[in-house]
Amino acid sequence: MPVTLVSRRSKNALPVYCVARGELAASEAGVEALAWAKANGFDGEPGRTLVIPGENGSVAGAFFGVEPRRAGFSPLIFGKLAKALPAGEWYFAASPSEPDLAVLGLTLGGYVFDRYRKSGTADLRVIAPKGADAGETSRVASGVFLTRDLINTPANDMGPEGIEKAARKLARAHKAQISVIKGEALISRNFPMIHAVGRASAEAPRLIDMRWGPKDAPKVTLVGKGVAFDTGGLDIKPPSSMLLMKKDMGGAANVLGLASMIMAAGRKVRLRVLVPAVENAISANAFRPGDILKSRKGITVEVGNTDAEGRLVLADALAYADEEKPDLLIDMATLTGAARVALGPDLPPFFTDDEELAGRISRAAEERADPVWRMPLWSPYDSRYSSRVADINNISSDSFAGAIIAALFLRRFVEKAKGWAHFDVFGWSPLERPHCPVGGEAQAIRALDSVIAKHYAG
Repeated sequence: MPVTLVSRRSKNALPVYCVARGELAASEAGVEALAWAKANGFDGEPGRTLVIPGENGSVAGAFFGVEPRRAGFSPLIFGKLAKALPAGEWYFAASPSEPDLAVLGLTLGGYVFDRYRKSGTADLRVIAPKGADAGETSRVASGVFLTRDLINTPANDMGPEGIEKAARKLARAHKAQISVIKGEALISRNFPMIHAVGRASAEAPRLIDMRWGPKDAPKVTLVGKGVAFDTGGLDIKPPSSMLLMKKDMGGAANVLGLASMIMAAGRKVRLRVLVPAVENAISANAFRPGDILKSRKGITVEVGNTDAEGRLVLADALAYADEEKPDLLIDMATLTGAARVALGPDLPPFFTDDEELAGRISRAAEERADPVWRMPLWSPYDSRYSSRVADINNISSDSFAGAIIAALFLRRFVEKAKGWAHFDVFGWSPLERPHCPVGGEAQAIRALDSVIAKHYAG
């Protein structure tokens, strides 16, 4: 990890002076440093770093431009320091206004995906300022990094088997129980839609089931879409639409990252993680448009489009999760392009009928600079995925409200959970931001970690 948080400051540590626009004169930096800033036109521009020279070519410190909190990721702007500061040990001359988010942004900004090539990124040691917990920051960052690593890994190394290996590694690290239903056993165990979607792949479809925590604690269940690669099936995608399909297991990556956070914190919950891991491939036994599938819940589904496969595998997993009547049921999926059209890549929508839960999620998202936006489960649209030959179709009769239609489809498979929310995440950052590079990204899980800690973990 290029950024390491430490608790004690050595005599060689260098200061970072946080400066808001127009407030350079109020900085604690010395006269010579202030003169250097003025000579270089530095006046607290948000995100700008100016290294201060010392004697004999050494570094004496750095200025960093900060800004008032705005909606979204603004408190995480400190991630820019991870790439701008020279290697060494650093401390904040004065504690930032939101020290926990500042240090988190700095830590997240130091992420590199170096599985396939060396990064050459400078390593920084940063002393956690007053008000920031280094251990807490590392716990959250580790969950985010796990999510990013899983999404960034291509499908040749992160197929259904690779997803299972990642889940088993996480389970071993936290002494969780894990079981896997695989291949033809999915049929005998009544997961017909997971089997149908994944049976055309060279790697067998599977349902990963991980459990952790006291059995008498509140039940928190996470379900993540684990489509390792999505060709679109027989309704094949054009080549340009397949380029990022390694990220179609972003829902699974996010719930595994969230599970990592929960277990590392020792939350007093009965955690369960369900991941239907499949590849939507094409071969002679691929499921077809017009096929009618029977779901675990008994609802029959006409396949209007094989590229709407994520909701099929989620439906079986959600029905299974719901049978246990969890206190909180969360599903996460890279489900619809309609969600991106509506809200863009940075703002994942979530859907729930539970007003109290919706409020908790929205407040936590604002507090943790982990933005989400609630969208409606508009029941009048239920008729849009009707079928003449089955109980329902897996797609709408028109192209409107695609994200809502998908959420309404999933709602059919949840009846007993005390609280349920569906997150339609993108799982990818198309532009470099201070706290993350271009590539796989964790979305909403920092907010959900906060919700679970405050309202479900005793």
